[in-house]
Amino acid sequence: MPPTQAESVIKNIIREIGQECASHGEIVSETLVAFMVKAVVLDPSNGFNIDRTLVKTDVQKLVKLCVTRLLDSKNPSLDTIKMQVYFDMNYTSREDFLEEHHRVLESRLSSVSREITDNRASTREELESLYQKIVSYMLLRSGLGSPTDIKIVRETTAALQSVFPQAELGTFLTLSKMDKECQLKELTTIVTGIRLFNRDCGKGGEGIDDLPAILHEAIPATTQYIDSQLQNTQDQLYHYTAILEKVTKNPLMGKELQQYMIKEALYNMRQYEIFLQIILSDVISCAQEVEMMMKQLAAQLEQLKMTIRSKTAVPTSQVFPIFIALANLWTSFQDETVLISILSNLTTHLEPFLGAHEVLFPEKIMQGLLDDMTVKTDASRIKEHMEYKVHLSDFKKLEWLFPETTENFDKLLIQYRGFCGYTFATTDGLLLPGNPTIGILKHKEKYYTFNTRDAAYSFAENPEKYIDLIKEKAKKHAELIQLLELHQQFETLIPYSQQRDNSINPPQNTFLQTHIFHHSCHFLKQFCQSSFVSDLTRPVYVRKLLIQYRLISVT
Repeated sequence: MPPTQAESVIKNIIREIGQECASHGEIVSETLVAFMVKAVVLDPSNGFNIDRTLVKTDVQKLVKLCVTRLLDSKNPSLDTIKMQVYFDMNYTSREDFLEEHHRVLESRLSSVSREITDNRASTREELESLYQKIVSYMLLRSGLGSPTDIKIVRETTAALQSVFPQAELGTFLTLSKMDKECQLKELTTIVTGIRLFNRDCGKGGEGIDDLPAILHEAIPATTQYIDSQLQNTQDQLYHYTAILEKVTKNPLMGKELQQYMIKEALYNMRQYEIFLQIILSDVISCAQEVEMMMKQLAAQLEQLKMTIRSKTAVPTSQVFPIFIALANLWTSFQDETVLISILSNLTTHLEPFLGAHEVLFPEKIMQGLLDDMTVKTDASRIKEHMEYKVHLSDFKKLEWLFPETTENFDKLLIQYRGFCGYTFATTDGLLLPGNPTIGILKHKEKYYTFNTRDAAYSFAENPEKYIDLIKEKAKKHAELIQLLELHQQFETLIPYSQQRDNSINPPQNTFLQTHIFHHSCHFLKQFCQSSFVSDLTRPVYVRKLLIQYRLISVT
């Protein structure tokens, strides 16, 4: 099928699925529909052959299956997939976010900056207007108050006049455009530093929020909330795990409980737990940064006070660097404030993806299922087998790693997010945490942990067998691809080797490969233009999607 024809077919499939869902009152994003198409095609029980072109009946079947799954409001698997799509589209690393945050601020200031650097003022009125534009630029760049507030404007103007009198505008206008831009940025940091110092001395600071105090309250509140959510989540998933563990020993019980979808609910809770832990880790990083910055702020202010104390005139070479350091610190406080807000909102918006639990598992049902059961925590499971380690003498050709003999042991990238692959493969998808102290198996440059020594020994006898079993289970439950980080095992949909020099070369032959490739291009184009995506996030997430679909290499 020619690429243009394949793209047209996929657009129609995506559109038809979306329209069908909308007609039933469910609005779904193209990203979610694409994920569901992939999930349905991968599941072997649906009977799709990815090595041949889909005929009309295949397309009809595909649309029907996707719509049915997308409309199933009581399915934890769908909630998990929605959660994964939402998180992927709204989360990025702290470094990427801050980089993009600063880039967007620069882009928003570019028009104001041009008005100043391209200015050809000559009359007194024009020069006064230019000076006020510089003041407005400084307020917009620093974020320390509105350029329409007269008190703030007066205070900023006074600070600017102390280091850059209006009489110096003539010299400023003779500079090159680049030099003007550099001077504007430097003057902004100095003026910002002056205003921050005046605020600390009680002689100014109009419109400047007390960011250290705000963060001092916001970070513990956010941490406490996430901790509470984690605790509730873990209590619930430990209950699911206990029930599923009993089911593995009693198959008849498994048939009776099939309608409750406990396994799917466990995956939903585990994914939520993982996302909460990622967010919490970022909040902790914010807390550490803020604690360090508060000490630096106090030190800089004290140094400035010591420098100018009892002096009528202080060389600019002594105070300007401190003013600049103060301004840069305040920018960092602003960054952390924005980050905490984003992380808090992200946490709140993940909660709706847990909706099916209350419907499927009322308290009476859960209590009945848990009668006579011992509910173990992840920590208790690990402690239970702490002393039963792998004996190296039992393995001649395999490499095992232990905490006492391996450098950076706790930083090893463990497969399946640290869950025991053997247990998952040999039960009906039960997720139990691996215990690294038992021994980590290194197989083909990948690392595996196990919940017991027996599990470790069994897996080590034939690793590829269990790796394949896990892959097959993931085809039936597409949410496991992200939950267990199995992307590499499924990336053959578009061979990475086909991408050279960051160029885009359409995969050949198979309909599914063409589907992934062309829908990605179409979606990314719409995504870039979408009003849903802010200027702040668009470039970062577009690049994430490009990497995800293997349209560019990761550099």
